Amino acid sequence: MKELKVSPIKHGTVIDHIECGMALKVLKILGLTEEPPEDTTSVIIHVPGSKGCKDIVKLENKELKKKEVNQIALISPDATINIIRDSEVVKKYRVELPDTVIGIVKCGNPNCITNFHEPVEPKFIVESRSPVVLRCAYCNRKLEDVTANLL
Repeated sequence: MKELKVSPIKHGTVIDHIECGMALKVLKILGLTEEPPEDTTSVIIHVPGSKGCKDIVKLENKELKKKEVNQIALISPDATINIIRDSEVVKKYRVELPDTVIGIVKCGNPNCITNFHEPVEPKFIVESRSPVVLRCAYCNRKLEDVTANLL
């Protein structure tokens, strides 16, 4: 059987250990679903591994912003970020969900102040990291389907 491999990147980011089946949501977070990226982007879905299945996203010439990393942590709390320069991993770290999530998820309560065109940024307290459960700091509503409410 012939094996196909994904070529390494010279500069950019590799997001590894993404929860199986979530790679396309990572692309959406990064804004790569509206228009095709200019640089090489590799998406590998359902990769078998020692701990089960995972997804991988490789982004040539892109380093992630803190907000993007926090959004990825919401949908895949075990993901790792590898920064690549000159074809070498120069930094590797696990995403970390902060105790408070501000401005990256909307409240599911239609009556919440954050959904009324007020200058109030959505703010959530992290109640659980596995599975991810957030509680709105304003209306106290629990948010369990985080991916459907990403901004």
